[in-house]
Amino acid sequence: MTRISWSTIAAQDLDDIVSWILDNHSVQHAESFVNIVDASVQQLSQQPESGRVIPELERQNITKYRELVLPPWRLFYTIDGDRVLIHAVIDGRRSIEDILLRRNIR
Repeated sequence: MTRISWSTIAAQDLDDIVSWILDNHSVQHAESFVNIVDASVQQLSQQPESGRVIPELERQNITKYRELVLPPWRLFYTIDGDRVLIHAVIDGRRSIEDILLRRNIR
């Protein structure tokens, strides 16, 4: 079983998304989102390579980052031995390249 860790930025991303859902939708919608994220992260603990390499980075020959797509959200992570580190949860409708460059992910 792989250990899951969240970067500070990724944890803040998740908090921001849940706050946005609560402000714009409903408690049930926010709970549903959190349940989907929890289930997906649990899947990573069992099958860390189940996510795909991030296409925008792969085109630049950067293949260490993987993602799970939870429409419209994208959860970015890396695998380091027996540990998965979640780096970001980003709205997939936005320019991923701009966000990643701003966050200095290479």
